Amino acid sequence: MSAVPSELKYTAEHEWLTDSEPATVGITANAADALGDVVYLELPAVGDAVTAGQVCGEIESTKSVSEIYSPVSGTVTEINGGAVDDPSLVNSDPYGEGWLFRVDVTSAGPLLSAQEYSDLVGG
Repeated sequence: MSAVPSELKYTAEHEWLTDSEPATVGITANAADALGDVVYLELPAVGDAVTAGQVCGEIESTKSVSEIYSPVSGTVTEINGGAVDDPSLVNSDPYGEGWLFRVDVTSAGPLLSAQEYSDLVGG
Protein backbone atom coordinates (compact mmCIF):
# COMPACT_ATOMS: atom_id res chain seq x y z
CA MET A 1 0.00 0.00 0.00
CA SER A 2 1.11 3.54 -0.73
CA ALA A 3 2.10 6.05 1.93
CA VAL A 4 -0.66 8.41 3.08
CA PRO A 5 0.61 12.03 3.04
CA SER A 6 0.15 13.49 6.53
CA GLU A 7 -0.50 17.08 5.37
CA LEU A 8 -3.76 16.17 3.60
CA LYS A 9 -7.31 15.49 4.80
CA TYR A 10 -9.28 12.49 3.54
CA THR A 11 -12.79 11.14 3.09
CA ALA A 12 -14.08 7.63 3.68
CA GLU A 13 -14.81 7.57 -0.09
CA HIS A 14 -11.05 7.87 -0.83
CA GLU A 15 -10.77 11.52 -1.87
CA TRP A 16 -8.09 13.81 -0.45
CA LEU A 17 -7.89 17.57 -0.14
CA THR A 18 -5.46 20.26 0.87
CA ASP A 19 -5.97 22.88 3.58
CA SER A 20 -5.05 25.63 1.10
CA GLU A 21 -7.54 28.06 -0.39
CA PRO A 22 -8.75 27.12 -2.89
CA ALA A 23 -8.58 23.50 -1.73
CA THR A 24 -7.19 20.96 -4.18
CA VAL A 25 -9.09 17.66 -4.45
CA GLY A 26 -7.95 14.30 -5.78
CA ILE A 27 -8.34 10.58 -5.18
CA THR A 28 -6.00 8.62 -2.97
CA ALA A 29 -3.29 6.27 -4.16
CA ASN A 30 -5.26 3.48 -2.48
CA ALA A 31 -8.28 4.29 -4.68
CA ALA A 32 -6.14 4.67 -7.81
CA ASP A 33 -4.51 1.28 -7.15
CA ALA A 34 -7.91 -0.37 -6.61
CA LEU A 35 -9.33 1.15 -9.80
CA GLY A 36 -6.50 0.01 -12.03
CA ASP A 37 -5.60 1.99 -15.15
CA VAL A 38 -7.65 5.19 -15.21
CA VAL A 39 -8.79 5.96 -18.77
CA TYR A 40 -11.41 8.73 -18.41
CA LEU A 41 -12.36 11.53 -16.01
CA GLU A 42 -15.64 13.41 -15.84
CA LEU A 43 -15.09 16.40 -13.55
CA PRO A 44 -17.31 19.27 -12.45
CA ALA A 45 -17.01 22.45 -14.55
CA VAL A 46 -15.41 25.67 -13.36
CA GLY A 47 -18.13 27.67 -11.62
CA ASP A 48 -20.13 24.59 -10.59
CA ALA A 49 -21.32 24.38 -6.99
CA VAL A 50 -20.33 21.14 -5.28
CA THR A 51 -21.75 19.78 -2.04
CA ALA A 52 -19.81 17.83 0.58
CA GLY A 53 -20.61 14.13 0.38
CA GLN A 54 -22.38 14.42 -2.97
CA VAL A 55 -21.32 12.97 -6.33
CA CYS A 56 -19.57 15.56 -8.50
CA GLY A 57 -17.95 13.44 -11.21
CA GLU A 58 -16.89 10.02 -12.43
CA ILE A 59 -13.64 8.20 -12.90
CA GLU A 60 -13.45 5.34 -15.37
CA SER A 61 -10.80 2.67 -15.38
CA THR A 62 -10.22 -0.48 -17.37
CA LYS A 63 -11.99 -2.32 -14.50
CA SER A 64 -14.96 -0.12 -13.58
CA VAL A 65 -16.63 3.27 -13.35
CA SER A 66 -16.62 4.95 -9.92
CA GLU A 67 -18.20 8.12 -8.62
CA ILE A 68 -16.16 11.04 -7.33
CA TYR A 69 -17.56 12.62 -4.16
CA SER A 70 -16.80 16.18 -3.15
CA PRO A 71 -15.19 16.35 0.30
CA VAL A 72 -16.34 19.97 0.68
CA SER A 73 -19.08 22.37 -0.35
CA GLY A 74 -18.15 25.35 -2.47
CA THR A 75 -17.49 26.57 -5.99
CA VAL A 76 -15.13 24.87 -8.43
CA THR A 77 -12.39 27.31 -9.45
CA GLU A 78 -10.22 25.07 -11.64
CA ILE A 79 -10.07 21.59 -13.12
CA ASN A 80 -6.92 19.71 -13.96
CA GLY A 81 -6.94 19.74 -17.75
CA GLY A 82 -3.71 17.76 -17.79
CA ALA A 83 -5.36 14.87 -15.98
CA VAL A 84 -8.45 15.09 -18.21
CA ASP A 85 -6.17 14.85 -21.27
CA ASP A 86 -3.99 12.15 -19.68
CA PRO A 87 -6.00 10.28 -17.00
CA SER A 88 -3.03 7.98 -16.31
CA LEU A 89 -1.63 10.84 -14.19
CA VAL A 90 -4.16 9.81 -11.53
CA ASN A 91 -2.37 6.45 -11.30
CA SER A 92 1.21 7.66 -11.65
CA ASP A 93 1.00 10.71 -9.35
CA PRO A 94 -2.32 10.80 -7.45
CA TYR A 95 -1.11 13.35 -4.87
CA GLY A 96 0.70 15.56 -7.40
CA GLU A 97 0.07 15.96 -11.12
CA GLY A 98 -3.01 13.69 -10.87
CA TRP A 99 -5.10 16.12 -8.78
CA LEU A 100 -8.68 16.58 -10.04
CA PHE A 101 -10.14 20.01 -9.22
CA ARG A 102 -9.90 23.05 -6.93
CA VAL A 103 -12.71 24.49 -4.84
CA ASP A 104 -13.37 27.73 -2.95
CA VAL A 105 -14.61 26.05 0.22
CA THR A 106 -17.70 27.26 2.09
CA SER A 107 -17.96 24.21 4.38
CA ALA A 108 -16.37 20.80 4.80
CA GLY A 109 -17.96 17.40 5.14
CA PRO A 110 -16.69 14.75 7.54
CA LEU A 111 -12.94 14.54 7.02
CA LEU A 112 -10.32 12.11 8.26
CA SER A 113 -6.74 12.73 9.31
CA ALA A 114 -3.98 10.80 7.53
CA GLN A 115 -3.84 8.36 10.48
CA GLU A 116 -7.60 7.84 10.47
CA TYR A 117 -7.59 7.23 6.71
CA SER A 118 -4.64 4.87 6.99
CA ASP A 119 -6.49 2.93 9.71
CA LEU A 120 -9.62 2.82 7.49
CA VAL A 121 -7.77 1.24 4.57
CA GLY A 122 -5.73 -1.10 6.75
CA GLY A 123 -2.43 0.78 6.58
